[in-house]
Amino acid sequence: MDGDDSRLHPTQCRNPLLPAMFVPVLDSSTGRPAPGVFLRLQILETSKDGGPDIFHPLAKGYTNSDGRCLDLLPPTGSTEEAKENTALQAGQTYKIVFKTKDYFEKTERPSFYPWVEITFTIENPHEHYHIPLLISPYSFTTYRGS
Repeated sequence: MDGDDSRLHPTQCRNPLLPAMFVPVLDSSTGRPAPGVFLRLQILETSKDGGPDIFHPLAKGYTNSDGRCLDLLPPTGSTEEAKENTALQAGQTYKIVFKTKDYFEKTERPSFYPWVEITFTIENPHEHYHIPLLISPYSFTTYRGS
């Protein structure tokens, strides 16, 4: 049927009101959101001549009081997205760097990892990407959410 999206997986047709990327951070040692975590989204430039592959900054932000970074990327299809060239690209590799040491220092706790990097490849830029990070002073974990 034309226009019937009911058979598609929920992430296959992203609601344009949702951000392209949803990045929550939870402090699993306290069971609470991790506010004020700085994060940077980077895009990979693969060398075509045998030189080094390089990640370039694309966007940055902080988690809010709920541990969520809701405005990492501008809305899909917006003039801001076009101007900043931040549209997600199929087959492209990205990395999010979370500055966890700064967060733990603010809460007066030591930490082993000064930052956490999550590297991933976008399969379909029309999907919604939920990339949660669970942190504690001596461990971290992540998964592809829905």
